[in-house]
Amino acid sequence: MSIESISDVEFGVDLPAFKPDTRLSSASTFAKLVGWNAPRFNDHEAAKKEGLPGAMIPGILSQGYLVAMIHNWAPVANVKSIDTVFRAPVIADDDHTIIGVVTDINEDDKLVEIDLTVKNSKGETRVFGTAMIEIP
Repeated sequence: MSIESISDVEFGVDLPAFKPDTRLSSASTFAKLVGWNAPRFNDHEAAKKEGLPGAMIPGILSQGYLVAMIHNWAPVANVKSIDTVFRAPVIADDDHTIIGVVTDINEDDKLVEIDLTVKNSKGETRVFGTAMIEIP
């Protein structure tokens, strides 16, 4: 169900799971576009030489995926803020899933708080955070 107004939002509801594009080619292209042409974003073996388990998705791209997940659920939402904690790298070419749950609704101000989590294919939390969105 697409959320079109604050009255459509239910406390405690799980947002539809979102599968971000974590292909190495996407990470590499994004990193180059933002001026981060570093091996950790475009080469698994080079990233391992830096002590990482593989090439990673840039953090700001992960945040973009969080916003995309919210807009898939509520296209009319205005994302006011996203506070994220990066617990571990989001590794390119590994499947990840973003989940979210509505944790607060302020109908007077038309604000909704959502807890968000990015998990890898092993079910390990890589990124978590909270978004505050406004819905007309």
